[in-house]
Amino acid sequence: MTNDLRLKRLQAKLAEANLDGFLVTDATNVTYLTGFTGDESALLVSATQSFLITDSRFTTQVQAEVTNSELVLHTAGLFAKAGELAVAHGLARVGFEAEVLVYADFKRLPAPTEWQPTQNFVATLREVKDDAELALIQKAIEIAEAGYEHVLATIQPGMTEAEVALDLDFYMRKLGASGTSFETIVASGARSAMPHGAATAKVIEEGDVVTLDWGCIYQGYVSDITRTFAVGEPDARIKAIYRVVYACNQGVAELMAPGVTGRQINDFAHGFIDDAGFGQYFGHGTGHGIGLSIHEGPGAWGVYNAVPQVPGNVETDEPGIYLPNVGGVRIEDDLLITETGAKVLTTKAPAEILVVKVK
Repeated sequence: MTNDLRLKRLQAKLAEANLDGFLVTDATNVTYLTGFTGDESALLVSATQSFLITDSRFTTQVQAEVTNSELVLHTAGLFAKAGELAVAHGLARVGFEAEVLVYADFKRLPAPTEWQPTQNFVATLREVKDDAELALIQKAIEIAEAGYEHVLATIQPGMTEAEVALDLDFYMRKLGASGTSFETIVASGARSAMPHGAATAKVIEEGDVVTLDWGCIYQGYVSDITRTFAVGEPDARIKAIYRVVYACNQGVAELMAPGVTGRQINDFAHGFIDDAGFGQYFGHGTGHGIGLSIHEGPGAWGVYNAVPQVPGNVETDEPGIYLPNVGGVRIEDDLLITETGAKVLTTKAPAEILVVKVK
């Protein structure tokens, strides 16, 4: 799907929402609709026109990246210019991204335009990925999987968590990633019971379980994978919860399909782990959408509980169990919803229990 088609889909929503126009201020949504990757912009869209508002620093970049919107330069601020354009083109009722726009900037939107708050007006368009987006996500996954193979080949007792994370991040960049999807999580030993245990100076010891949560950005699109493994023989309790988490992960993948809601996915995963006796040690959601952002719709969390999945959604499947003072296990895959079910995209990073041999 081209940027032109994405913009047309947004324009088609205006009449349905009784809006004359829409102001996009989320930089990721501006990129999605126009291709512009600069960091200072707003997009004012009417039923027939689109204006990309930025300053003179980005003139050449807009000309190179954007073909579906008219460039408008501002000197007195994005929001003043947006208001000026709205009045000039007769846009009396204009929607804006209430989940993005801070109050101070909202106060800069001038009258007499009626500015209407909306929720996820553009974000919902991004939930269904086209073939070009899927190819970029798959490439981001392939780079991340190659990074995992590199970690398994190099990690040894005596290394710090931070050293492992830095080496992985650099390795993925060498393969073409522009950056990491988020701060790489390397949590070892008892620290693996911290679901978001950012890498520290802790030394990895023989027998430590390691939870690695990582991903990379490739041409704007992200991957997000978690694997848990042991450096040497782990505690028997870790092996026990690993079997539960892995079985839950597989069950979630089998459940995910068109029409299944986030609530059904989350209830299944939490029910599965609760039935195994570990419910109190699983306190987070079961998954989320990925794409241009590391967390986007749909998902098994928050406002997406009642949202049914549709073909083209790309989501994570990430149950976990975290035992205080012992360690934790999380297994996370990226999946594509198809017409008949779910296709696991993270195929080259095995989720089965793995013990790295100590040299």
